[in-house]
Amino acid sequence: MQETIDLIIKYGYVILFLYSLGGGFVALIGASVLSWAGKMDLTLSIIVAVIANFLGDLLLFYLTRYQKESMLSYIKKHKRKIAYINILMKKYGSIILIVQKYIYGIKTLVPAAVALTKYSFIKFNIYNAIGAIIWGISVGLLGYFLGEFIVNLVDTLSAYPYIAPIFIFVIFGILWLWLSKVSKK
Repeated sequence: MQETIDLIIKYGYVILFLYSLGGGFVALIGASVLSWAGKMDLTLSIIVAVIANFLGDLLLFYLTRYQKESMLSYIKKHKRKIAYINILMKKYGSIILIVQKYIYGIKTLVPAAVALTKYSFIKFNIYNAIGAIIWGISVGLLGYFLGEFIVNLVDTLSAYPYIAPIFIFVIFGILWLWLSKVSKK
């Protein structure tokens, strides 16, 4: 276990950057907990995650807008979600570009869906930057301040290994019920 932690500490910022290109929630929480434990720097972790998250959404927007043919196979698989995102954009406006950072299931599709419209590239980048900064700071601080709780939870789950599958099953069950309720037609 210590070898894994040493490896994460050694390459933690690189792992955080790469993982945050596509979302990064779990990696930022992990980096924040390691920051709480004194193994990483919280400010640097948040900065790395924010930059990577911003660049990841920017890349998706750019590829979808200017390389539509290459992204078409990806987009076709998610027609229903993209239609839902367009409805949300019409209903709530650009605030969706900030809120989408927190919504699992559509956070990687929002930049692609917005790129399919005539939405301004500059305006997208402004809202994307604001959203990435708010997301990075809020998730980073949440992980940092819950560091002791998370470490104690992991210690408890490792001390009683039969509880871990039950805990994971309950978490995924709650998530599945919530997602099925939210995504009904």
